[in-house]
Amino acid sequence: MNTIDHHWERFTLKQKLSRYAVYLVLVMAFVQSVQSVEVIPEFLLDAPEQMADMFSRMWPMDFAYYPVAIHDAMIETLNIATLGTLITLIFAVPLALMNARNIVDSALCQWISRFFLVSSRSVNSLVWALLFVSIFGPGVIAGVLAIAFRSIGFVGKLLGEAIEEVNMGSIEALKATGASWLSILLKGYWPQVLPAFFSIVLFRWDINVRESAVLGLVGAGGIGVVLDDSMNLFQWDRVAVALLAVFVIVILAEIAVVNIRKRLI
Repeated sequence: MNTIDHHWERFTLKQKLSRYAVYLVLVMAFVQSVQSVEVIPEFLLDAPEQMADMFSRMWPMDFAYYPVAIHDAMIETLNIATLGTLITLIFAVPLALMNARNIVDSALCQWISRFFLVSSRSVNSLVWALLFVSIFGPGVIAGVLAIAFRSIGFVGKLLGEAIEEVNMGSIEALKATGASWLSILLKGYWPQVLPAFFSIVLFRWDINVRESAVLGLVGAGGIGVVLDDSMNLFQWDRVAVALLAVFVIVILAEIAVVNIRKRLI
């Protein structure tokens, strides 16, 4: 009488070898990365002592410095984030429409829009800031443009995906009535995309508030300028106040975004 082998294995031999090969490649990449960065053990061992020394220099904080320079710098940081986000919409919305396959049925337009969206996301905001500082000089303008150009790819990509996910039933109904393209866009697409639009914009503004805080390190205005000056002069008590102000603003921005989303979405 023949017996049936009920032995069960989760992965085949080929799958097991493939998994082990991936693990081996990850380990080799990690080892190679550690060797290439040339970590100095003495610096790692001395790091806790240096951190303790730096924190001791930060206390007590120089709160009297806040009204002198930090308050105006924080307002400037919020202005950079807000203006940068608004300017982003001027470029991101048309690119999102061009990138949506259910609106523009043209491979050339989609390729052009993806090129700009990818180019925006591939360059860090600090790099954009360095570029615009070299063009317009140090100041708020460089920071605003750096935030705007960095955010185009983020907003345009997510908004384009939201447009592609709309229910096409209402769109087809409007087309059947002979409605114009603008009417279809405003009455068919926009009401469905509206919640995602506000969510994307608010989320990006929240990110921009945090990114604007460091743009001043390269001369693009905001609280980063105060941080850079204080660190260069080793005024760690003032650095601590500036960092605390950034932390508070980020928390308040997060609370504001959550509350606005509840009311609008």
